[in-house]
Amino acid sequence: MTNLRLEFKNDRELYMAYMPFLKQGGLFIKTHEQYELGDKIDIEVMLPGNLEPAALETAVCWITPNGAQNGTEAGVGVAFVVDENNIRNQIESALGRLLNSKDPTYTM
Repeated sequence: MTNLRLEFKNDRELYMAYMPFLKQGGLFIKTHEQYELGDKIDIEVMLPGNLEPAALETAVCWITPNGAQNGTEAGVGVAFVVDENNIRNQIESALGRLLNSKDPTYTM
């Protein structure tokens, strides 16, 4: 299992990475590392304005390979599997109206 730490400096950066279309929520992680669908990744997430990171157990559910069309960032999308700190709700509260934005993200 892989361990990663993500830090979001502002809401815009968080909006670009958040995957609200996943039932339990998820995040896109920019990386050139190779992962397979279903790979487990433990992450520590530092949300904007928080003083402490929160732990999440995730699974890879989206892969954007190196050299993807339109200059899309390479990386993986991870679905929240265990979210004991309720990060999904914290993210959605922080993003508020941005969730309805038509601005493109790293995944859609």
